[in-house]
Amino acid sequence: MSDPALESTRRRLTAKQADTVDRLGKAAVDLLTREGFAGLTVRRVAAEAGVGAATAYTYFSSKEHLVAEVFWRRLAAAPPVAHESGDAATRVVDVLSHIAALVADEPEFAGAVTNALLGRDPDVDVLRQRIGRDIRDRLTAALAPDTDPEVVDSLEMLYSGALVRAGMGQASYADIARRLEKSARLMLS
Repeated sequence: MSDPALESTRRRLTAKQADTVDRLGKAAVDLLTREGFAGLTVRRVAAEAGVGAATAYTYFSSKEHLVAEVFWRRLAAAPPVAHESGDAATRVVDVLSHIAALVADEPEFAGAVTNALLGRDPDVDVLRQRIGRDIRDRLTAALAPDTDPEVVDSLEMLYSGALVRAGMGQASYADIARRLEKSARLMLS
C-alpha cells in the first residue's frame, strides 16, 4: 500500500496504482516542459505514460488536479529543513527557499503549479489545503513557539504572492527567491 501521507486525492492506492500515478506525474512534467500548460491535457499525459485516458481520469479530474498532485507529492516528500541558525529570519528564508527550489529549475512546471492552484476544481481545493497546511507547519517550525500567528499568516501571503508573480512571468523564480529573502527579513526584523 502507498504511503498515507502521499495518498491520492481521490482514492487509496495499491502499489500498482501508485506506480501508475507516478508515471502519469512524470509524463505530465515532461509534457509541460515541451508543450507548456496550454498543451497539457489529461489525455495527452495518459498517452505519454502509456496509460488509458479512462484510467488517468480515475485518478485525476483535470489537468489542474494532476499538476497540483505532482507538486503536493514533491512537497510532502521533501524533508523539512534542518533549523541550525539561531536567527528566525534565516530559518524562515531557508524554508521558503527550500519550497521554491522544488520548482525553480522547471519554469513551465512552476507556472503550471501556479495556474493549477488557482483553479476551482474540488480536488485541487483539497490539495491546496494540504499544501497550505504543510507550508504553514514548516514556517511555524522555523519560528519561535510564541510567534504571533499573524506573522505566520503574513509569511504565507508573502509566499503565495511570490508564486503568483513568478507564475505571471513578472520575475524569474531565482529573482523571486531573492525577493522572498529580502521581504521575509523585513517582516521579521
